[in-house]
Order: sequence, then structure tokens, then C-alpha cells
Amino acid sequence: MTIIHPADKTPSTLRSLLPVALTLCALGAAGMLGWWTWQTYMQTAWTRDGTVRAYVVTVTPQVSGRIVELPVKGDQFVHKGDPLIVIEPDDYQIALASAEAAVARAKADLDNKQAQAQRRAQLDSLAVSKEEQESFTAVANMAEGAYQQALANRDQAKLNLSRTRIVSPVNGYVTNLLAQPGDFATSGQRVLSVVDSDSFWVDAYFEESVLNGIHLGDTARVALMAYPQELTGRVTGIGRGIAVPNAQPDGSGLATVNPVFTWVRLAQRVPVRVVLDHVPPDIILAAGLTATVSITGPAEATDSTRPGGEKSP
Repeated sequence: MTIIHPADKTPSTLRSLLPVALTLCALGAAGMLGWWTWQTYMQTAWTRDGTVRAYVVTVTPQVSGRIVELPVKGDQFVHKGDPLIVIEPDDYQIALASAEAAVARAKADLDNKQAQAQRRAQLDSLAVSKEEQESFTAVANMAEGAYQQALANRDQAKLNLSRTRIVSPVNGYVTNLLAQPGDFATSGQRVLSVVDSDSFWVDAYFEESVLNGIHLGDTARVALMAYPQELTGRVTGIGRGIAVPNAQPDGSGLATVNPVFTWVRLAQRVPVRVVLDHVPPDIILAAGLTATVSITGPAEATDSTRPGGEKSP
């Protein structure tokens, strides 16, 4: 009969416990990783719901006429003051000449009426009545009004003539250009738009649960979906209002309150404006691009900064 000493069982026991120990270690590591991931997700202000924005200037003629020059093309970069559209000026040049002639005529009539009124004002009451003096003075005053009106008409004609040449109000890119030379431009109707190249920013829509970690001046990291490299920026504004369906009144003016499930509460998203620090020349920004934004650093603390990131008055 073979007798097994208890010490001989130790290696076998350790080998049987090793898989259990490894499994427990793996579960513990997974739990720690999950806890760290959850804490990072809940405490770090980041969002994939970001959009590149820019100011867009709508170029609308203030006078109507046929387009005789269109020195720009779609998506072309233009500087502030560069010509965009030239409307046929002939009609407006004629209108200005007519207005200047009307000014000369009104001035001559005014001089004549004032001279007549002055002559009668110098005569004594035996030569001219008081009523006649007042009548000629009133006629001279009416001539003065007509002259001022003629001057205003001339200024308007000059302004209309200058408006036949439309220049770019900003540095930017021409977009939505559908007009061609020979088209008729109507006053008040858009011909093209210019995207202001100096105004690009990112609107990041953060959940309200992380707003307490966002302050004005905070540094941010921006990752565009279109490019692999990341950009940096700073928080310059936090939205102070979003549309709430329950705040909309009905036809009678009463508040419209929709039923909600109290055990499910979806966090609202608030827009936060991030201005980019520097954009490399190989990155082409376009309004509407998708971006992921994360807050990476706190604002510089100063005595004039309140907890909400606002500067005290």
C-alpha cells in the first residue's frame, strides 16, 4: 500500500488554485478599469457633438440693374474691399446728372426769390404793404425748402450710383454664387454669400451634468472628423438658453406640458463656444464640420473671476 505524504499534495493544490487566482485578478483589473473609465466619462467634460461655425455675410444689392462685371468665382478667397459685383451704372449716372441739374435750377430760383423778398423788405409801408412783404418772404422760404430737397435728391443719386459697385465687407470665401454677368440683380435679393475667414469657432454641445467643470478661459482640445491632427482653443462663451418644449404656450396662451417618465431623465445639451488658437495652413475649415471637443485645463484664476467663470463687474 502506497502512503501519500501531505506535503506531496501542495504542488497539485497550487496548480488547481492558480486558474481561480488568475480569474479573480482579471476580474479585479477589469472592474478597476471599468470604474476608472466611468469616472473619467462622468467627470471629464468632453463631447463628440461639436460643429465648426462661422459668420456668413449675405451680399444683397441695394439697387437693381443688370450685372456687367462679376470678377469673382465660387469658393474664391477675397479680401475686404475687393470688388464682387458691378451693376450697370448708366441709369444711375443719368439720374445723378438730372439731380445735379435740379439743384442748379432750385438754387437759381432760390436766389431770385430771396432777392425779391429783400427788395420789398427794404421798402417803406407807403410803397408796399406788410402783407405783400410777408408773402414774398414765404415764397423765398418755400424756395429754400425746394433747394434743400434738390440737394437731398442729388445725394441720394450719388449714393445709388456708388451702390452699383459692391465690394466684400470682410475677408473670406465666396460661396453660393449662382449669378452670372448679364443676370438682372434685384434690390434686396441675395446674389452671393461670403464666409468670414476670420470668424471660425467651434460650438460644442455639452451635457448639463458636466457644465460645473467648464469655465470661461478654459483650454480645450478639438479633434475634427476630417483631419487627424488636433487643434487647441479656449472657451469664450457658455450658452444661457436652449429651447424647451414645455415652455411653448398653446393658442390660448397656456403652457404646453408634455408627460415624461420620471425615472428616465435625459441631460440637456448646452452650447459652449470654443475659439481656436491656431489653425495650420493644411487644415481647411468649413462651417458645418463635425468636431470632438474636450476641456483640458482650467481657466487662469484671478481675483476678478467668479466661480462660474464670469468676470465680476
